[in-house]
Amino acid sequence: MFIGKSNEISRRAFMRRSSQLAVAGAASSYAMGLAGIGEAAAFDATDGYKALVCVFMYGGNDYGNTLIPYDEANYARYQAIRGGGNGEPGIALSRASLANSVLMQPDEQVLTDDIRYALAPTMPRMKARFDAGQMAPLLNVGPLVVPLTKAQYESGNNSSFPRPAKLFSHNDQQSTWQSSQPEGSVTGWGGRMGDLALSSNRNSMFTAINATGNAVFLSGEQAMPYQVSRNGAVLIGGINRRLYSSDAASTALGSLLTTHHGHVLEADYAQTTARSVEYGGFVTDALNSSTLSTQFGSGSLDSQLAVVARLIGARGNLGVTRQVFMVSIGGFDHHDGLIGSHEGLLGVVDNAMDTFQRAMEELGVANQVTTFTASDFGRTLASNGDGTDHGWGSHHFILGGAVNGGRFFGTAPKVSVDSDDQVGRGRLLPTASVDEYSATLAKWFGVSQSELPSVSPNIGRFANPDLGFMKAPGT
Repeated sequence: MFIGKSNEISRRAFMRRSSQLAVAGAASSYAMGLAGIGEAAAFDATDGYKALVCVFMYGGNDYGNTLIPYDEANYARYQAIRGGGNGEPGIALSRASLANSVLMQPDEQVLTDDIRYALAPTMPRMKARFDAGQMAPLLNVGPLVVPLTKAQYESGNNSSFPRPAKLFSHNDQQSTWQSSQPEGSVTGWGGRMGDLALSSNRNSMFTAINATGNAVFLSGEQAMPYQVSRNGAVLIGGINRRLYSSDAASTALGSLLTTHHGHVLEADYAQTTARSVEYGGFVTDALNSSTLSTQFGSGSLDSQLAVVARLIGARGNLGVTRQVFMVSIGGFDHHDGLIGSHEGLLGVVDNAMDTFQRAMEELGVANQVTTFTASDFGRTLASNGDGTDHGWGSHHFILGGAVNGGRFFGTAPKVSVDSDDQVGRGRLLPTASVDEYSATLAKWFGVSQSELPSVSPNIGRFANPDLGFMKAPGT
């Protein structure tokens, strides 16, 4: 990773927090009394509860059939690129199918080549949220170390014009999106926000909550993701009930699983297990006290967001004022079979995110919870037959009452496979960086300007530490 003097991460606040949390860590009660420990200049939690919810779409979401050019000129370009030929099936959605999905941005907002976008027709709820000013698309965002032009990218001069490592690789770009480093990174930007927010929460262990599988996004230097299942707390059956009808066996298992070891992986496993044992009942009781009438679907993403909603409903009992969550949905690696499958997945995302927002409205925190999407990468605009290949930049959505919705943010790419804003076959060269994306969310969350580099390590090289898609406080 290219690190310059302008991007050195401030360590002073982290060192202070580390020593404070080490002392506090000796206590095992739920109420650790961490409020007031933090560096006031580093984090502001004076405006009540706030939460961020990351919806990660694993596999690489196809941007070309998520936001589709609708005006006649740009649709013609899109259809010419995606319409197939030489006996190959096309992957362009018909213009007629988009008629009810057109997103009408404000008259004063003119996008590249006067493009007008339609949202995928299976996302009518997100269109309604856009129309209501609650959802904003961020155009052509992706991992960058420094701003890049196509000529700089093609120069191959990685010392002067560094690019993210291992582009177009699933595992590496998932990690780069979540952490600003390829696979092997130990902290993610959600977890680094959690580090700064720990002292704002009475029960700091519930700052970062993972409702999906292991992911680096929620890991911090001090913040450790608390994992939940779609049913709530993850309980260990042999400890929470008699093992082989024996209390002694249950006790022995608990001791075996939670005993600390010298090996780092064994120690990490023991710490995670100990947290599950100690706090499982507490989380279960808190969830049982949270009532929610909004009905979620039965699918995996719906179930993950349902438990996140219940946890937010239980925020008072959990003792938190700042939280970061992660949920996910897979299946977006559409090298073939794009038509049909992709629309279906977007429909699942559309319904689940809308239901979650309705739950936030029911809980009275619609302006305090912001949901946003991410994915490995975008894909090629050009077809490989009936699918697309790995790309780079993509379009994403931010949803919530505090979002400057009803307009687009970022720069719309040209509908092309050879323009200066793409690097081959319609692979978008990002014009907004993930660091700018994360920094904008971090500022809304309460991270101070001086601490943004600790969350978004490359932010000092970009012009927009705030992309503008979040409303100013009090508006």
